[in-house]
Amino acid sequence: MLWSLLKILVFVAIVALLAFGGRLLMETSGGMQITVAGTEYTLSALQSVIALGVLVVGVWLFLKLLSLLVATLHFLNGDETALSRYWDKGRERKGYKALADGLMALASGEGRLALAKAARAEKYLQKPELTDLLVAQAAEMSGDTHKAAEAYKRLLANQPTRFVGVRGIMKQKLSEGDTETARQLAEKALALRPKHEEVQDTLLRLQAQAEDWAGARKTLSTKLKTGTLPRDVFKRRDAVLALSASKGILDEGATVEQQEQAIEANRLSPDLVPAAAMAARAYIAKGKKRPAVRLLKKTWESQPHPDLAHAFAEIEPEETAAERVQRFDQLARIKPLNDETRLVMAELNIVAEDFPEARRWLHDLAKRAPDARALTLMAAIERGEGAGDKVVQGWLAKALTAPRGPQWVCDSCNHIHAEWAPVCEHCSSFDTLSWKRPETPEVASMAAAHMLPLITGALEDKSAEPVEDAEIVEAAEDAGGKTQDTVTAVS
Repeated sequence: MLWSLLKILVFVAIVALLAFGGRLLMETSGGMQITVAGTEYTLSALQSVIALGVLVVGVWLFLKLLSLLVATLHFLNGDETALSRYWDKGRERKGYKALADGLMALASGEGRLALAKAARAEKYLQKPELTDLLVAQAAEMSGDTHKAAEAYKRLLANQPTRFVGVRGIMKQKLSEGDTETARQLAEKALALRPKHEEVQDTLLRLQAQAEDWAGARKTLSTKLKTGTLPRDVFKRRDAVLALSASKGILDEGATVEQQEQAIEANRLSPDLVPAAAMAARAYIAKGKKRPAVRLLKKTWESQPHPDLAHAFAEIEPEETAAERVQRFDQLARIKPLNDETRLVMAELNIVAEDFPEARRWLHDLAKRAPDARALTLMAAIERGEGAGDKVVQGWLAKALTAPRGPQWVCDSCNHIHAEWAPVCEHCSSFDTLSWKRPETPEVASMAAAHMLPLITGALEDKSAEPVEDAEIVEAAEDAGGKTQDTVTAVS
């Protein structure tokens, strides 16, 4: 209210001042004479002021028209003008709206609509660094891999978007199964963005698949430096890679470097069973038996395993069965109640023909955790103690249909492996194999069921003849039990 009153008062004051000024000019004598083309014009004071005002307005209009003409000429010449800026803003609004619509369509899973919106945004914005990624992802969603590849290649030309282009092409090569090219692209992507965790994991997996152990260890070090991998996990996986690099240690042409890598793998991760077994064999190859015994006992304390028993047996290959039982007592005292300890000692005592001691070690294992290995050992013990064929046949029949017991199982896909490997052969996961009983129950093979009559028939035919314990174990293995026992290795 006060503001409106103030505006009215100001307006009245201006009108009063103009009226007062006009009256003064009318009462003022004199004026202004203007001669144009011989004609003389005489203007009073008031007329002179009005003429001056008209002149000022005319000059102003003339300058405006002149600037409009200059702007039109610039526009026609292609230069930036207010008019072009106005039209550019209109195109920009349409382009960003199309870009937003394309992103929404992409999030909704509408690939073709997203591709159409991306083309519209590209038309209006003329900013490939914004639209090429949308074009690539929309093309991939709609199944047009060629168009997606072209968009990713355009992203390579611009330094800020180069990483996105390399990563996009890398994923395309992975989907096509071209792992070698994908690995090279992953190396370039990691060079551009060393802290990108997804690229680190992808490169590490591809290097492990290609058995590029040196490159994989370098990538693993990068993960540690960038903080994407805990130090304890780094040590474990570095040990896995060092072990993988020394896998040829048992070959005739094994190098000293491979032996050193096996020992280093055990140093990095003492509880890694394959590393301990490999390092022990490296010490045995060098004639260093005491370090081999020491590291095997240390690893046995962490996790008893058949591979450790095999390596422990190789330390003294010429000893008798009784001497071997006595020497293996060093391992048995470490974890006497462990299932693996019981199985190994039972096997050794069977070879030494001490069947009561073998039964004592096996105890209730055949009932508590009945797998093919324990049941086959029970058959051998029964035969060694002179039990009838029916009893032996009963244990062998159970062994044929029993699960195999602990095996190397992938934690990611539960795939069972015959032996340890750094990469799962089924899902290509790195360092996911654990020694455990499979979660899914194993089904006995039809071949094993058909072989059962052959085994029992053979026993009946030879009932009058003594059957060696090793022959029983071998028969169970051939029948499909695959007991994974260490009788052959330690005898």
